[in-house]
Amino acid sequence: MRSEFFLLCRLLTAAWVSCALAQDAWSESTIESKYDVVVYGGTSAGVAAAVQAGRMGKSALLIEPGKHVGGLTSGGLGATDSGNKSAIGGMAREFYRRIGKHYTDDPAWIFEERASFISPRVLSADGAMWRFEPRVAERIFRQLLDEHQIPVVYGQRLDLNGGVRKSNARIVSIRMEGGTVYRGEMFVDATYEGDLMAKAGVTFHVGRESNSTYEETLNGVQTAHAIYHQFEVPVDPYVVEGDVESGLLPGVSAADVGKEGAGDARIQAYNFRMCLTDVPENKIPFPKPARYNPLRYELLARYLHAGVWDALKLTTPMPNRKTDTNNHGAFSTDNIGMNYDYPKGDYVTRRRILREHIDYQQGLMWFLANDERVPDNVRNEVSRWGLCKDEFVKNGGWPHQLYVREARRMISDYVMSQHDCQGRSVVEDSIGLAAYTMDSHHVQRYVRQGRVRNEGDVEVGGFPPYPISYRAIRPRQSECTNLLVPVCLSASHIAYGSIRMEPVFMVLGQSAATAACQAIDTGVAVQEIELKKLQARLRADGQILTWSERKQRQ
Repeated sequence: MRSEFFLLCRLLTAAWVSCALAQDAWSESTIESKYDVVVYGGTSAGVAAAVQAGRMGKSALLIEPGKHVGGLTSGGLGATDSGNKSAIGGMAREFYRRIGKHYTDDPAWIFEERASFISPRVLSADGAMWRFEPRVAERIFRQLLDEHQIPVVYGQRLDLNGGVRKSNARIVSIRMEGGTVYRGEMFVDATYEGDLMAKAGVTFHVGRESNSTYEETLNGVQTAHAIYHQFEVPVDPYVVEGDVESGLLPGVSAADVGKEGAGDARIQAYNFRMCLTDVPENKIPFPKPARYNPLRYELLARYLHAGVWDALKLTTPMPNRKTDTNNHGAFSTDNIGMNYDYPKGDYVTRRRILREHIDYQQGLMWFLANDERVPDNVRNEVSRWGLCKDEFVKNGGWPHQLYVREARRMISDYVMSQHDCQGRSVVEDSIGLAAYTMDSHHVQRYVRQGRVRNEGDVEVGGFPPYPISYRAIRPRQSECTNLLVPVCLSASHIAYGSIRMEPVFMVLGQSAATAACQAIDTGVAVQEIELKKLQARLRADGQILTWSERKQRQ
């Protein structure tokens, strides 16, 4: 009887092992080849990270949830937000030099002459060019990837339900929605949203910290500093003017604005950076969305009739008579207060918010060009413009990238803050420079004394380029030892407003990949690499780590 019991145990054990092996075999069948560095997110930072890994002799994979690489840089933001351009080095500088080289060729100029556009403002002495067409940017990103034979997987999103497999504090593999699994020695989250970081169990923050959190003055609720892109004249916020009982117009919040300097979960507004043209043969008239709501623009109609027309005044010329058109004024392309659920939202939630932003901004442009409430001079001016037939061709001329100005932000051993921006704190573990004004767009539209107001915009500059800490792009060691986060890095809301520029993301992407490769070479966690060796390699690759160093090179 006893021998029969042991025989049964052996048979059950064998069956369990067989099932386990079969399960492993099934899992392995969905696994692509293992890579040294897996980069999730084909933003400008993601491209820089993947290319740098390739240049350092490592196998790299770039996974892009959408259909394009380059993020905002190829998604309409052709007017480079850089601050002091001399602070941009490394692969980022190389990218802008490649832009410049493209525009030295006469065939690049289709709708205007090169000489009519080029000036020292857009072309630096070393050949770096700072304004460009979206399709040109994406072409150069693809060339960089092709030159280094970096495989790119398009249209695969991280499974938000258990899509990150870890062993202790180390990511082993990540699984996509379709079931495909990718293994890596090192991982880089280069997305604007920080999904991989979050699902890996890394601590993060969404929204504005209070000023007291990091002893800042420009964080939290900001009504006193919100003097830019503000209503210049009184505008009534109610559906029926003067009638509180009629309710508030769409886009105006009834919530309490909050205490000055207090933290909240609100985030700065998103929009699309539109590429427009006034060339008739290349122009697409602004489409009227199927869900166009005339009441959505009643507030703007009242503002226009009060004598203020400034909604498209931040329109920067791009080559070939195109533009990069950004938000400007109190009521413009920023869809204020309509993105709060985006950072931590699932894909269905984000799709809904994306659709609402498209409807809002397309409706805005149609309203300005066609609605009879708009003064004739404004309609005539706006109607001169349209979307470009040769940009975002598969999307009807509309940008494929929503401007996610801010989403999750990691909390690591070091949090970049207002003190770093203004030079009161200077880190020694620099991996690159930031140089832009502390810039937050509005986060809410509210009512004060019966008139509409915007809140949240802060624009404070006047400081030199400053270093970004390596600790700000890697998590705490207890949370993850083989992940780097160059976009959703560790920074307060207001410091992130300065850091969040595309050239800086490229700088940080390159630096992240360099650190990942050195961690592989030495067999240590990303928190344990030798800082001096990291910085030596970054300098050798053209990165600028201190502002005094840059001045010494000149």
